[in-house]
Amino acid sequence: MAAGDDATQVPGGAGRPPEVPLTRIVLRPVGSPLPLGFLGLFVATGAFAALQLDWVGPDQGRVVALAALLFTAPLQLLAAVYGFLARDPVAGTGMGVLSGTWATAGFVTLTSPPGSTSPGLGVVLLLAAGAMLVPAAAGSAKGAAAAVMTGAAIRFAVTGVAEATGSGAWLAAAGWVGVALAVLALYAALGFELEDARHRTVLPLLRRGPASSAMTGGIGDELSDVVHEAGVRKQL
Repeated sequence: MAAGDDATQVPGGAGRPPEVPLTRIVLRPVGSPLPLGFLGLFVATGAFAALQLDWVGPDQGRVVALAALLFTAPLQLLAAVYGFLARDPVAGTGMGVLSGTWATAGFVTLTSPPGSTSPGLGVVLLLAAGAMLVPAAAGSAKGAAAAVMTGAAIRFAVTGVAEATGSGAWLAAAGWVGVALAVLALYAALGFELEDARHRTVLPLLRRGPASSAMTGGIGDELSDVVHEAGVRKQL
């Protein structure tokens, strides 16, 4: 659920001092954006892995780049927006960083000669790897999601070294990390999709703490801290 933008304030009721207003916070259901974002990641990391492992020729790099630009980046940008609307800054931040990173990698690959590497892109990917560790650490209560984000950080880091050095061994390592990440992203997407569709955990997603109570607790558990969330509190 997401906190509405149009919280309504009315004067205090019976027993309330007139200087203390009663505030109504409007919540509305929002579907989980994680499956959409993870499926976008599955396509991008799998396609780039095929390119890095020479499963397809270097001339197919343009197709892979277009997939990252036209498929993965928009889906993950949409997932980022709905992550924030769903009051989940971890999902919003993680998907936003993924979207920007894949868009950059796709554009550089599209405009570079086939089979070439870019030290500049390598630096960007290394920085993106560090950025991905922020939502991964903050979202540790959702084990599967945190594992995907950590895997994406490793993927960007290894690929960044490969791009910066032009080493064939590092490119191959990046490809195999990309394959592993694709499998993990597909599993997480399926798990979160089934969970949303059936309103219960079907595949193990390693939820714990507040992430576990989000599926098993009551409405009171979900709303107990809503007054302290961005969009409700006075300052970010």
